[in-house]
Amino acid sequence: MFVLAMRSIRQRPGRFLSTLLSAFLGAVIIMMFNSLQDTAGQPGVDAVSRDTLTTSASVVGGYGTLLVFFAVASTLTVNVRQRTGELELLRCSGATPAQIKRMVVGEAVAVALIGAVLAIGPAMLGGHALLGAFHDSGQVARSVDYSFGVFALDSGVGVTLLAAAGAAFLAVRRATRRREQRGRARTLLAYAALGVGGTAVTSTFAFSAKDAALMAPPAYGAILLSVGFALLSPRLLTGVLDRLQPTGASGWLAVRNLRERVHQLAGILMPLILFTAMATATLYMQAVESDAIEASGLKKSVETKNLETLNLTVVGIIVVFVCVMLVNSLYAATTYRSREFGQQRLAGATPGQVLRTVAAEGVIVTVTGALLGTVAALAGIVPFTVVRADSVLPHQGIGIYLAVIAVSVAVTLGTSLVTARRVLRAPAVEAVALAA
Repeated sequence: MFVLAMRSIRQRPGRFLSTLLSAFLGAVIIMMFNSLQDTAGQPGVDAVSRDTLTTSASVVGGYGTLLVFFAVASTLTVNVRQRTGELELLRCSGATPAQIKRMVVGEAVAVALIGAVLAIGPAMLGGHALLGAFHDSGQVARSVDYSFGVFALDSGVGVTLLAAAGAAFLAVRRATRRREQRGRARTLLAYAALGVGGTAVTSTFAFSAKDAALMAPPAYGAILLSVGFALLSPRLLTGVLDRLQPTGASGWLAVRNLRERVHQLAGILMPLILFTAMATATLYMQAVESDAIEASGLKKSVETKNLETLNLTVVGIIVVFVCVMLVNSLYAATTYRSREFGQQRLAGATPGQVLRTVAAEGVIVTVTGALLGTVAALAGIVPFTVVRADSVLPHQGIGIYLAVIAVSVAVTLGTSLVTARRVLRAPAVEAVALAA
C-alpha cells in the first residue's frame, strides 16, 4: 500500500498541493515558535527572558498544533470525499478497508514530510525575526542569541506527521462509516463543547477585575462555543435554509444546492465560525485590557506585554490558517463541481447565471458562519467587559468587527468566484465528459 500511495502522489501531484501547503505552514509556525524553547535553554539566559520565551513557545505552539490538525483535516476530508469512486474501485478490486486506510495515511504522511522539510528554512528566518521583535520591545535581553535546535526540529516534524496521519485516518474512516454513526458522535462532541464553553464564560464573573487570569475563561469559553457551533453547522445551516425565501432563479438554485451539499459545507463553515469567534473575541478583549491599563496610569509590565504579544500573534496565526483552510476547501469543492456547472450550462444557464448562483451560495454561507461566530465571541466578550471595565460592551466601536467580517467575505466570496470563473472557461460538454 505504501508503493501504491507513492504512485498516486507521482501520478496526480496536484491533488495533494492543498495538504502540502497546510503541512508546510503548520510546520513553519510550530518550528518557529518552538525554536524559542531552544533559545531559552541556552546557558546564560536570564530568568525574565527565559520566561517570556518559554511562555510564547508553549502557548502559540499549542494553538499551532491544533490549527495544523484542523487545516490538514479539512483538506484531506475534501480530498477523500472526492476520491470516493476511486476508493470504492480499490475495494471492488480486492483491497480491504484497512489497506485503503494505510494507503491514504501513507499519502498524507509522505506529503506532510515534504512540507515539514521545506519549512525548516522559513521557520529559522521567522524565529530569528520573532526574537528580534522581543528584543525591540524589551521583553527579552539583547544579549540572548537565537538558537534553532533539536526541540524545534523534532516537534515541527513530529507534530506535522502525527497531525497528517491522524487527520487522514479520521477522514477515510468517516468516508467508510455510516452517516448516522458520524452524526451521533458529532452531536455529542458539539454539546460537550457548548456545555464546557458555557461554563467557562460564566465562571468569568468569579474573578476580580485585576485578576491576572481574568482573560483565560472567556477566551477559552468563546473558542469552545465556536467549536460546538462548528460541529453543529450542518444542522444550523439547514435551519437557516428552511427559513429563507429566495428570490430569482439564482437565489432559488443557490438554496437548493446548499440543501444538497449541507454536510459537505461543514469544512467551510468550521473555519469561518472559528475565525470570526476567536479573532473578534481576542482582539476586543485585548483592546479592553489595554485601555483599562492605560486608564489606571500604570506602566505595562513584562507579563502584560507578553500577553498582548501572544494575543496578537495568535490572531495572526488564526488569520493565516483560516485563509489557507478556506482557500483550500473552497478551491477543491468548487473545482469538483465542474460537471455540475457544465450540466447547468447545457440546460440553458449562462456563465453569468452560474456565477451569480455561486455568489448567492457564498453570501448565505458567509452570513451563517459570521453570525454563529459572533454569538460565540459575544459570549466571551460581554462577561470579560462587565468584570474588567464595568460595561456591557467594549467602547472600541465596530471597526475591529467589521475588519474581521471583511476578511471572511473577501476570502470566501473571492475564492469561490475566482475558482468558479476558472472552471467555467472549459466548454460545457468537455467539463461534463471529463468529470464523468
